[in-house]
Amino acid sequence: MKRYAIAALCAALSVGAFIPVAQAKGAYPERPIRLVVPYPAGGGADNLARLVGTKLEADLGKPVIIENKPGANTMLASADVARAEPDGYTLLYVASAFAINPSLNNPQYDTEKAFTPIGMVAEVPLLIIRNERVEYNTVEELVAAARAKPGNIAYASYGQGSPAHLGGEMLERVAQVEMMHVPYKGSAPALTDLLGGHVNVAFSSIEPALPLIASKKVHPIAVMTAHRIAALPDVPTVAEVYPGFEATGWNGLVAPTGTPDEIVQRLNEALNNAVQTADVRTAYAKQGVEAMPMSPAEFGKLVSDDIAKWRDIVSKAGIKAE
Repeated sequence: MKRYAIAALCAALSVGAFIPVAQAKGAYPERPIRLVVPYPAGGGADNLARLVGTKLEADLGKPVIIENKPGANTMLASADVARAEPDGYTLLYVASAFAINPSLNNPQYDTEKAFTPIGMVAEVPLLIIRNERVEYNTVEELVAAARAKPGNIAYASYGQGSPAHLGGEMLERVAQVEMMHVPYKGSAPALTDLLGGHVNVAFSSIEPALPLIASKKVHPIAVMTAHRIAALPDVPTVAEVYPGFEATGWNGLVAPTGTPDEIVQRLNEALNNAVQTADVRTAYAKQGVEAMPMSPAEFGKLVSDDIAKWRDIVSKAGIKAE
């Protein structure tokens, strides 16, 4: 009997000793979170990352530390996060290049296996704009002009292999026309040459184009999202002429594969809460981007679908990285 009592007491003490240890772990997060942004400070993606990071801090109760790590077309930061501990304390801010790199470059990681999706930060519309020197105002007129003079219409993008470039290639394929792509190193020089008449049209991200549209220095022809956008509600989509057409930019968050599901869900909840706050929506409206809350599974499908779509375009168009 005495032996049994001692054994029972030991068992009880073991359980009692375990409970405080389990409780000591606490709820996620217990320390600051590192958010790696593969773009320089001060750019559009960095501004969105910092805006959302502030909201995540408030929701999660711990600092979200932004670490800018540009280089190698965002692959430097991606490789860093792919090697990080999957504990929810290192996250990667991603944009559309994340889904293009597997086709154009040689990442030192498998994009679809090295990361787990968290959610979408924003949809970043792409659009087709023209200068005042050309007369086509619609997709149909642009296509007709391109068909009349194959290879004569020059269109600018903000980079070889950028979402804007691939959107242009996609339009060429669906419309069965040939245009001349002129890549620039960023939006500023591309739009400067558009204003100067050195190119006829530009395939552009919305943020740098909005002020020029507002001042009527350039004119929007179409947006390349699947739907019309709040910033330019009267501008039609390319899909209204070519059903199913979609070339959309986006920003989102991912974590290293192996991050516990409960942490992924907590981060997704905090992110979706963040992008729906009034001040974030106001900031988004000024940049022309749109909140589009998604589950991890929905965002993961978007990334996978874009990887497949861009791989097809890159392969068929024979696009090479610079």
